[in-house]
Amino acid sequence: MNGTLSYYTKKFLAITAAVLVAMSAQAADPIRIGSFLSVTGPASFLGDPELKTLEMYVEKINEEGGVLGRQLELIHYDDAGNASKARNFASRLIRSDRVDIIVGGSTTGATMAAVPLIEQAQIPFISLAGATVITTPVKKWVFKTPQSDRMAAERILSDMESRGLTKIGLISGTGGFGSSGREQTIAVAREMGNIEVVADETYGVSDTDMTAQLTNIRGTDDVQTILNFGFGQGPAIVTRNYAQLGIDLPFYQSHGVASDSFLELAGDSAEGLRLPASPLLVPDSLPDSDPQKAVVQAYKSEYEARWDSKVSTFGGYAYDGLRLAVKAIETAGSTDKAAVREALENIQGHVGVTGTFNMSPDDHNGLTAESFRILEVKDGSWTLVD
Repeated sequence: MNGTLSYYTKKFLAITAAVLVAMSAQAADPIRIGSFLSVTGPASFLGDPELKTLEMYVEKINEEGGVLGRQLELIHYDDAGNASKARNFASRLIRSDRVDIIVGGSTTGATMAAVPLIEQAQIPFISLAGATVITTPVKKWVFKTPQSDRMAAERILSDMESRGLTKIGLISGTGGFGSSGREQTIAVAREMGNIEVVADETYGVSDTDMTAQLTNIRGTDDVQTILNFGFGQGPAIVTRNYAQLGIDLPFYQSHGVASDSFLELAGDSAEGLRLPASPLLVPDSLPDSDPQKAVVQAYKSEYEARWDSKVSTFGGYAYDGLRLAVKAIETAGSTDKAAVREALENIQGHVGVTGTFNMSPDDHNGLTAESFRILEVKDGSWTLVD
């Protein structure tokens, strides 16, 4: 009898030990954060600071003990702004790398190319691109950190209205971001009622001179202000052409160029223009009572110290994406994808670099137009207007 008990006891202990070893090994597995970004190519001004931000804060989080007692592992690919590559890399992250969550997608085109795969695989995805279509209508597994182009249009047109500017000349890029921004600007103007788009011009991704389009706008009767909706090299060219033509009208750009890199490209031609942006570009101008001040100051100082380069709002999108992912995993208490998705969808009052996020089943962005600050270029630097 004693021998029998001894045998089963030993068997039980052996099995228990094996289970504990397996559980321990599983607990030690890293939490895999997947990403595809436009680190090179025409959208590298987006992807480069995004990747640097993810690398820096994954390292920092790991040094502080990780998440749920596990280290983070960043697995990333460079899609070079190519939507087909983005789709392929998203597939690799899901099927081969078996990541727990994806934080990436520098451009709208790359993001939307990956969305069908992500929805099918049922994996949480936080996009770093801004177009309204990414989260409107709501897609169960898709979230994003930038404000939408519609919010940018709302903020710009409201500022124009406050200055008595109601007749707009619109020029926009023909890429995904510019086209969506154009559509949203026209729609918002129509809804406001007292704002009218009286001129509507576009330019291609490879265009190197927009003088003809700007000349057409300047020649339009009653035009009071001009808005350029685009990103990349195009807006800098528009800005320089604008100055070369001596156009004496208030000039606006979109949030697609909210970075010091744009000021370097546009030079003195940017003087006086306005755009909507996160407060990251003017953190010291915020009052001490602003809950974002400490967050943006910390991110700006840490990024610039680490990389010896100017911070940009695009890196801020990545900071917010990673922090939201970590918060959701901690709330879920695991990397179970359904639990993490549900936690993401219910994040409230999360103060980030871009704004304060209040997610819901009906809103997978969680920001409002008011999270944008209106900035103006004065003496070659960004200044806070509103």
